[in-house]
Amino acid sequence: MKKLSQVIKPGFLLSMPYMAHLTLFFIYPVVFSLILVFHRWDVVTPMEFVGLKNFIRVFSDEVFMQSIINTGVFLVLHIPLQIMVALFFANLLNQKIIARGFFRTLYFLPVVVSGVVVTILFQQLFNYDTGLLNQFLYKLGLGQVPWLVSENWAMPSIAFMATWKNVGLYVILFMGGLQSIPTELYEAAELEGASSTQRFYYITLPMLNPTIVTVIVLSVIGGFSLFIEPYVMTGGGPMNSTLSAVLYIYNQAFNFGHMGYASTMGLFFAVIIFTVVKIQRKFVETEVY
Repeated sequence: MKKLSQVIKPGFLLSMPYMAHLTLFFIYPVVFSLILVFHRWDVVTPMEFVGLKNFIRVFSDEVFMQSIINTGVFLVLHIPLQIMVALFFANLLNQKIIARGFFRTLYFLPVVVSGVVVTILFQQLFNYDTGLLNQFLYKLGLGQVPWLVSENWAMPSIAFMATWKNVGLYVILFMGGLQSIPTELYEAAELEGASSTQRFYYITLPMLNPTIVTVIVLSVIGGFSLFIEPYVMTGGGPMNSTLSAVLYIYNQAFNFGHMGYASTMGLFFAVIIFTVVKIQRKFVETEVY
């Protein structure tokens, strides 16, 4: 009788640790969350089957819809700002400047710093009474700005902070795209009398299209997962103006014990993310000839 190790192929044995990890940390949570959407569960008491009540509640929950709108506002503010800032610094750092390696490292450092640390730092920076920004504005003779306590200023402040935190990663991506553009194209365009603006518009941007698409997709996915910033800086306020969808789902699950309802919102939100990514790839991604 053959030994078990001889019957089972070595490739299958080598893949077992990965399959165990995939099952434990991906397949099981997904299946369990799909079961939860049809139940009411607060972790303590047994599950109670409720059918489609969680789905009905999602579409009638005005706060959840407001949180999705808030997330969309964040994306509208954050993504264009992030692309422009990252592309500007990538162009700058791609030039032959003194201590270029040092500045490249410097701009990437915020990416590896803990998001909680960065959020607390900017919370102090945006403080209405003692924040450095308002102190600086006061010395200039200007009025103080309610960065985090105003419905009009809170989300732009969070978008600015998120841009500062993440821009280093996209600078690296844009630099990789810039360095892949053949220098012969710029030399030929310069010989033809093209200005620097024309070279940027007709050569750099079209050749960077795949990188721009990547940056947009990553930014959208990252923006949809907005959580730490409003959780630490504003708690979702003022008046739910910075309450992101992920933060609202977290509150429903872990603050109120509505696990089934939170799973239903998570499923609904995942469908929204998938739809948005598919649409943006369709309209943004073009072939480069």
